[in-house]
Amino acid sequence: MAKVEKKRALTEESLREFLREMLLIRRFEEKVEERFRAGDLPGFLHVAIGQEAVAVGVCQAMDEGDVFASTHRAHGHTLARGTHPNAVMAELYGKIEGCCHGYGGSMHLYDVERGNMGANAVIGGGLPAVTGAGLAFKLRDEPRVAVAFFGDGATNIGTFHESLNLAQLWKTKTVFVCENNHWAESTPGWQHSPVWDDMSKRALAYDMRSIKVDGQDVQAVYEAAHEALDFARSGEGPVFVDVETFRMHGHYIGDPQVYRTKEDRQEAADQDPITKLRDRLGVSDDEFESLDAEANEIVEAALEFAQNGTDPQPEDALKNVYA
Repeated sequence: MAKVEKKRALTEESLREFLREMLLIRRFEEKVEERFRAGDLPGFLHVAIGQEAVAVGVCQAMDEGDVFASTHRAHGHTLARGTHPNAVMAELYGKIEGCCHGYGGSMHLYDVERGNMGANAVIGGGLPAVTGAGLAFKLRDEPRVAVAFFGDGATNIGTFHESLNLAQLWKTKTVFVCENNHWAESTPGWQHSPVWDDMSKRALAYDMRSIKVDGQDVQAVYEAAHEALDFARSGEGPVFVDVETFRMHGHYIGDPQVYRTKEDRQEAADQDPITKLRDRLGVSDDEFESLDAEANEIVEAALEFAQNGTDPQPEDALKNVYA
């Protein structure tokens, strides 16, 4: 929703816009979780509560014309890049008014007009696409960058290594953003990767520039993303950004999280990026309540819009199907 002036040194006003944006994403995901648990939403649902600073920091650093590919946790990225909450909520409800006209749902959000090349239920599925897009931007000499969001678990799949290898070999205009929450679904980082505590080392094998940043600090994420985007945009090659973040909820709605200790879940809650930014800005209780009410009003309006949306016809299931 919010658009801020692209400056490396963020103003307090800009940071307040970031707070407003993160709060909107949080309340949006809390609402869809509530409706999903009530049996009101179809499909499957994954939320990124606790990781809002990554979505806002990176997406607000992108320029018009830049593109990105998301993961199965795409609500935050999609909202932060400017897709209207009404269109996102309607898509989750499978309505024609949704950003994908009801064809995508939660795990397949697209909005090409805003550079969203799509969420992907396939782990790391967007990596080859952004490598190709970054190559196209280079060959056309366009000042655009392609961004891939993916989790730490995706760094173990073949297409991750193939994509980084080709991106560096061909110097594509690509930025790889690893949302490193240390959980590959339900597998702790130390069990799935020898470099789980420093994913930036993944870039070493490809002699790729890497940046490591605290994913709970939205300003730090914004500045790191800005640096990475500027470097890739210059044509000097791709950049790997290791963003350490905390997933406050389970892998999916209903996940009992038996693999996590109470201490781990409490640590994630203690690292809430919204609370951190609120405290840093010295936002009073009254001001926060006003911002919260504004976010809730937008979300409730989006929910009403979606629930009153148009259901597709049965024959629509055969549209856009190609053999």
